[in-house]
Amino acid sequence: MLLVLLLAGGIWGLGVVMKTPKNARWTMIALLYVTVLVGHVVLPDGNGLRMATGETAAPWLMLGGIAALVHIYRLGLVRLRGKVLAKDAPVVATGTFGSTEIERYTRHIMLREIGGSGQKALKNARVLVIGAGGLGSPVLMYLAAAGVGTIGVIDDDVVEATNLQRQIIHQDAGLGMPKVHSAERAMQALNPYVHVRPYNRRLTKDIIEALFADYDLILDGTDNFDTRYLVNRVAAKLGKPLIAGALTQWEGQISTYDPARGGPCYQCIFPKAPAAGLAPSCAEAGVAGPLPGVVGAMMAVEAVKEITGAGVGLTGQMLIYDALYGESRKIALKPRADCPVCGKG
Repeated sequence: MLLVLLLAGGIWGLGVVMKTPKNARWTMIALLYVTVLVGHVVLPDGNGLRMATGETAAPWLMLGGIAALVHIYRLGLVRLRGKVLAKDAPVVATGTFGSTEIERYTRHIMLREIGGSGQKALKNARVLVIGAGGLGSPVLMYLAAAGVGTIGVIDDDVVEATNLQRQIIHQDAGLGMPKVHSAERAMQALNPYVHVRPYNRRLTKDIIEALFADYDLILDGTDNFDTRYLVNRVAAKLGKPLIAGALTQWEGQISTYDPARGGPCYQCIFPKAPAAGLAPSCAEAGVAGPLPGVVGAMMAVEAVKEITGAGVGLTGQMLIYDALYGESRKIALKPRADCPVCGKG
């Protein structure tokens, strides 16, 4: 009997070395077991092979019976686990929570400013994030982690090696993949209970109003002024609050633009785009890798506050963070009466 067990161990060890699949290894051991049983039935008493394998088939039959019981027990556990998972399958944007979701969001629900009602508001919220780059990466990850029920993301770019220094939602294995699909994969892996809508295209005038109309809150993480002004104009027209961030080298800024509720819009603060070269992009001037994470996380916090009504938002204020000197400051912002977007201009 010891000889057969040694042979079985040798088969398993050789399979491990050769990286043979487990199923193939078990099949070979099962064939060895059947061969031993057949030998005990066919060969006469006193045969050398029978003597070397335990003289009688009884212990082998007992061993086979125990193995069969263990296998049946494991199959039962797998079926039971499947039923449990099916019963508590992800519930997407229905306003109800499965038990796994409640456990997932416990730390939010414990906060008196959010609680159960705030978490339900997050689940029912529809948030659009423009850009899946430096700012969009942390925003999307934290919105997904927070349990925002429907998250749209629009970007027409693909993942490049230069992105990976700061765009933490993407991975090296995703090089060449559209950013929105790379982001969707990471968000679903983090939280399967959220619904992600990827739009692999550029945000243009012909689609922007219809797109914005389907969301409650807009977050802008783009790095060009034409898009920022377009986003601001349509968000103000539709009465959608806009949380916008911007970066340059070591410094970032964030504000909530909401003229429908008495705050200024983006163009109130920046009436005209700066002249070429005065506000270079990250590709032109560089950017500290962790900086988008800091500012993007702030944008996600402001989004959670906006949705749940917690605390005081950044409407009418701009938060400026200087990473190089570890300083932050806030400045007050006011609407302009002559603003062409939200004023009488």
